[in-house]
Amino acid sequence: MDKENLKNLLDLLYLKYNYKNSDIDPIWLLHEMKSNEDIELLGFIASCYSYGRVEQIISHIKKFLKILNKQIYGFISNFDKLRDKKYCIGFNYRFNNNDDFIELISVLHKVIVKYGNLKNLFISGYNSDCDTIFYALNDFSKKLNNFSKKNDSFRYLIPIPENNSTCKRLNLFLRWMVRKDKIDLGIWGKEVSRSKLIIPVDIHVYRQAINLRLVERKSCDMKFALNLTEKLKLFDPVDPVKYDFSLCHLDIQNARKSIN
Repeated sequence: MDKENLKNLLDLLYLKYNYKNSDIDPIWLLHEMKSNEDIELLGFIASCYSYGRVEQIISHIKKFLKILNKQIYGFISNFDKLRDKKYCIGFNYRFNNNDDFIELISVLHKVIVKYGNLKNLFISGYNSDCDTIFYALNDFSKKLNNFSKKNDSFRYLIPIPENNSTCKRLNLFLRWMVRKDKIDLGIWGKEVSRSKLIIPVDIHVYRQAINLRLVERKSCDMKFALNLTEKLKLFDPVDPVKYDFSLCHLDIQNARKSIN
């Protein structure tokens, strides 16, 4: 497929999915939040657990919302592990146990105490002269991990880009925070350029990128994510990651059809 036809296809897919509740996704939970503080914190927690079936991800996050009555920032900013861990019982999720969830809330509390919010932490390592947010993301991840001395199961929640992971979930969080349309909330959009985002690559985006011959590389790693992002910049240099949601959900819907 030539460049013009491929761009037309990608733009049509973007338009197909660019409306609220266009498919099942944890992003819609963020739209229910009333404040930027709640959006940011819930977005980070939801992105950390965005692996596995989307229905399970949403169920996991909804349980936390129900317990807190959606008061995310108030709970985390005042969190005391000994006093409040009773509210975080029963949050085992696939590779991550209940202690990992408690540790994640504790880490976010420490971020608020030291930096005020996650945006300030990210901005502390962000350089607008860099071509992508790779180095800022690496700094962000390392600082978050330094707030914890937990084991590998916790560190699975917050991977480090320099280890060559696609860091799909961290890049997904940044997509939610930086981009602004009918899907993404864009509350960091004034501080971070959407042109520098890296596309979140999971198995769904990977398969569609291969099917559409957007990337020749076979290994699903950070280099793949960077290569795909550069390719998508040919179609929209200002907002290459706009195609992520549509590529992901196109593959999910195709998978559903094949099962049915």
